Amino acid sequence: MEQFIRGMPKVELHLHIEGTLEPELLFELAERNGVKLRFGSVEELRAAYDFTDLQSFLDIYYEGAGALLERRDFYDLTWAYVVRAHADNVRHTEIFFDPQTHTDRGVAFETVVEGIHDALVAAEAKLGMTTRLILCFLRHLSAEAAMATLEEALPFRNRIVAVGLDSSELGHPPSKFAAVFERARAEGFRAVAHAGEEGPPGYIREALDLLAVARIDHGVRCVEDNELVDRLRAEAIPLTVCPLSNVRLRVFDSMADHNLVQLLNLGLAATVNSDDPAYFGGYMTDNFIAVHKALELTREQCLTLTANAIDASFVDDNRKAALHAELEAYASSRL
Repeated sequence: MEQFIRGMPKVELHLHIEGTLEPELLFELAERNGVKLRFGSVEELRAAYDFTDLQSFLDIYYEGAGALLERRDFYDLTWAYVVRAHADNVRHTEIFFDPQTHTDRGVAFETVVEGIHDALVAAEAKLGMTTRLILCFLRHLSAEAAMATLEEALPFRNRIVAVGLDSSELGHPPSKFAAVFERARAEGFRAVAHAGEEGPPGYIREALDLLAVARIDHGVRCVEDNELVDRLRAEAIPLTVCPLSNVRLRVFDSMADHNLVQLLNLGLAATVNSDDPAYFGGYMTDNFIAVHKALELTREQCLTLTANAIDASFVDDNRKAALHAELEAYASSRL
């Protein structure tokens, strides 16, 4: 099974590019840009990745992002991720970025988006990967700040396929950003949102009803509400689940407690993703293998999770058909 998982073509839909900043690259960027870190070594920094909850992770996450200053930095960060994802046989990836994390430090919006975009163009040309870019608003900041960020994004709408919502979930319900998402949809952006990770199932309902999202990022707490589960199944709403992340942030005590297989058994369109892999100990293959080891994930469940991700992606029907064909060919060749 591990060999099957490693070779399987994959699609990733929930990946924060700032969360792919490996300690080695962080120290390299900090030195290049003259940014002083409070950690003395790569080993000391990795030792700090013992998170107790979402906020304890975010504190280090935002500190690490402080080393990203120039267009080249965002290119190097993104290129390092796509090379690593390609090694995991990721054929298509949809990447979140948090412009407010950078613009609030004085980095120009253009610097961020063009640096990332340059690397995504290179990924398609050199690695054959298709990609999409999703702008996330930081929910711990104000709705007014999110609207201002959306205004900054409008000149770059040909670079960005959708808007999303991330950062500290508790106390920041999707309803806070209803007007921002309404404006974003009017401007032609798709919509997704983090909900039901640390926050309650009601946040998932708000994301569907008030933000009109096409996907729920995480969504694992939906099982606490049977009517919500029925709705997610009936409407085929994809859930971009991040198993290793959920365990590292104590959403589940252990991988054996994770509800990914339960979600599949309930008929929900669950997918597997890596979230912030530099911080949570694993990229796509690592997540699949961890779930397989803990929950005896089967070959057919791996294929279903990947097929769900293809269907949930923001690519056209021709690209979806090509991805499905490759997945089916791989499965047939491994009988």
